[in-house]
Amino acid sequence: MSLNKKFYITSAIAYANSLPHMGHAMEFILTDSIARYKRMMDFDTFFLIGTDEHGVKIYNTALKNNLKPQELVDKNSNLFRNLKDVLSLSNDDFIQTTDKDRHWPAVQKMWNLLLDNDDIYQKEYEGLYCEGCEAFMKEKDLVDGKCPVHKKELSLVKEFNYFFKLSKYSDKIVDLIESGEVKIIPDFRKNEFLNIAKEGLHDISFSRSRSALPWGIDVPNDKDQVMYVWCDALTNYISAIGFDKETEQFKKYWPADMHVIGKDIVRFHAGIWLGMLLSAKLPLPKSILIHGFVTHNGEKMSKTIGNVIDPVKVVEEYGSDSLRHYLLREIPLGKDGDYNDKLFIERYNAHLANNLGNLVNRVYTLVSRNEINNFTFDKNSLIYKKKVDEIWKKYILNMDNSDIHEAILTTWELIDFANKAMEEYKPWALIKDNKEEGIALLCNLLEVLRHISILISPFIPLSSEKIRNIIGLSKEIDIKNENGWGLAKNWTTLGEQEILFPRIESD
Repeated sequence: MSLNKKFYITSAIAYANSLPHMGHAMEFILTDSIARYKRMMDFDTFFLIGTDEHGVKIYNTALKNNLKPQELVDKNSNLFRNLKDVLSLSNDDFIQTTDKDRHWPAVQKMWNLLLDNDDIYQKEYEGLYCEGCEAFMKEKDLVDGKCPVHKKELSLVKEFNYFFKLSKYSDKIVDLIESGEVKIIPDFRKNEFLNIAKEGLHDISFSRSRSALPWGIDVPNDKDQVMYVWCDALTNYISAIGFDKETEQFKKYWPADMHVIGKDIVRFHAGIWLGMLLSAKLPLPKSILIHGFVTHNGEKMSKTIGNVIDPVKVVEEYGSDSLRHYLLREIPLGKDGDYNDKLFIERYNAHLANNLGNLVNRVYTLVSRNEINNFTFDKNSLIYKKKVDEIWKKYILNMDNSDIHEAILTTWELIDFANKAMEEYKPWALIKDNKEEGIALLCNLLEVLRHISILISPFIPLSSEKIRNIIGLSKEIDIKNENGWGLAKNWTTLGEQEILFPRIESD
């Protein structure tokens, strides 16, 4: 593996007051597909997931359920950990903000660095506080006097707290993002943030009194104050890789190459997090990818409405690759997307069962039936090679731009191309009339399948492994030795046939 090509990618840490939902699944799958692509392209990749486990909401939820806060967060955190297997994720680590060995020392070190730079001060503060957002909000940000996210009225809070001088770094943050030194993806999300930031970023409350927030990390040398969410939660990106002791892992992977977050926490990451890092004189993340929300059948998911979709149940019924394919294909870069029950089945049957699964099955059957074990190509191979090269060029451009939606559409162009060739040239008939041409056609299609198995691996990894097994390849992709045309000539045997995607019969 190349020593000078590292890639550190993180998802936002999930708030551990409740169960994982489809929005979490979408973010983790999106982040995972980027991490898998980077590994495939020979980057030394580190992928982090975790849970945010402090705050008033956690404390109150635990009380309502007759649990200790640590019991609640451990229970829910395990559900998020288990998504690694459920969603076929490849994360290298999982951080909990209640981890007193790894996380807490790093958070207190960060606080002290900001304090040493004279960027933390105390003052009395009165403001409108949303418990759901764990944030103070300005009246201009409210809708009909309520939080625009939780649709609830805010509490008026008056406390003597510590503050972080975010305003000191406001102009610098605007310059960093406007210049692209810290890249925000996609551009329209960048512009949204700049419209806010150019009005000026304000100093933020950095602590709460222990009487108001009994569940959190102590402010260094002041046990009457508890660190507020910013210094605690945001520091997870460096605590997990050894910031406290400045380990070799920290030196190797920081700065992050990409943070993947939802559109509702852009201000925290592009504003507060960058401000903290500037104050602490630490390198800045290279990019922040911002995605939208996931609705259900066109409506915002809500426990009250009863339309919250459990990704675990979807996977139990249809498999992880089916969910991964749907979310990655249906949600354009940076935009909101909808989990539609009817459309999910339609996409599964059309794109997975009919297009991809049927192609694999037909090619395998014809190669096996005709006992082809001496792979040859003919003059028509140039047509297939040209198409494969064209697809790879578009695919790499899309993936390097983190546009997973377009990359999947590009990949399916090759699948459609192979299916069209199958229908147009009818190898089952051609092999009877001209065996040599028929065998060459099947060899070309088999080689196209090899490339498809690589292209889909970041998106639907289990299916990629199955296809490679079916056509007689190792499940491990070696991009250095597989990046080219014509490797089918070295194959001698096929694997076991398997129906990849049985059709779903809908009502």
